[in-house]
Amino acid sequence: MSGSDVKTKRITATGSVAVGPARIRQIQLKTASGTPRLTITDGNGGATVLDLDFNASDTHSVNIPDEGIRVSDIYVSTLTNITAVTFFFA
Repeated sequence: MSGSDVKTKRITATGSVAVGPARIRQIQLKTASGTPRLTITDGNGGATVLDLDFNASDTHSVNIPDEGIRVSDIYVSTLTNITAVTFFFA
């Protein structure tokens, strides 16, 4: 069985992750205090594909089932009280 190579990209601010078309397979992040929230859209202004709230002051790992979430570009529209996010994508 052969699949696509998984790549990673770390971000610390909103905007395009700049990886082009991709399937999001996993997300790891470190939250700060307050009410951490992460919202991902299918490109800038596209449909929301993932919108998550997290516990404060913790490290989180979000595994995406099956083949992942397909997007034309990973775009982070909300990054509230989150120090950094690492995307695992193919």
